[in-house]
Amino acid sequence: MFRRRSSDAPDLLDAEQAAADSDETESVRSSLTPKKAGPTPKRSEAQANRRTPYQAPTDRKSASARDRGDRARKAQALQRGEQWALPAKDRGNVRGLARDYVDSRRGLSEYYLFAAIPLLVLLFLHVSGVQLIADALVLLILVVVIGEGYYIGRKVQRLAQERYPGENLKGIKIYSFIRNTQLRRLRIPKPRVARGQKIG
Repeated sequence: MFRRRSSDAPDLLDAEQAAADSDETESVRSSLTPKKAGPTPKRSEAQANRRTPYQAPTDRKSASARDRGDRARKAQALQRGEQWALPAKDRGNVRGLARDYVDSRRGLSEYYLFAAIPLLVLLFLHVSGVQLIADALVLLILVVVIGEGYYIGRKVQRLAQERYPGENLKGIKIYSFIRNTQLRRLRIPKPRVARGQKIG
């Protein structure tokens, strides 16, 4: 009725138990944190490796000196035309192209102030013949400035469409017009191209 166990049964049970124990050991080991690459650094070493935090100036004099230095650095970068220092109205490839095109040509509009000042003086004179001549000259200057600005704006717009398709061209004509009416040495950012240099 009762069958006698074979003599190798205990050995089979021991092998199964050992296999189960090894599986448990492997699963425990796999959940452990891997070994560290090196010893934990001391607190003084860790603090020394950190970046130095921003230190606010302790007095008004050092604060104003720092502000002056920052303003001077930004003003120099603005003169050079670096993008980070430019105001929003001057940023971008399209605005840079407009400045280069205007700066590469010699126009009459940048000199209109030299003619406008003596004309204003003539307008205040109560001589009928002189006032008529001054009025005609003022009208001529306006026609030249507006006509030249219109031509430059259209030219810049076409160049921008060819070189930077898909870019926002809003306000590019008036931007080119205003720069064209400024004296070259007073333009900001400073011109980066020479007169006569071919832009487009």
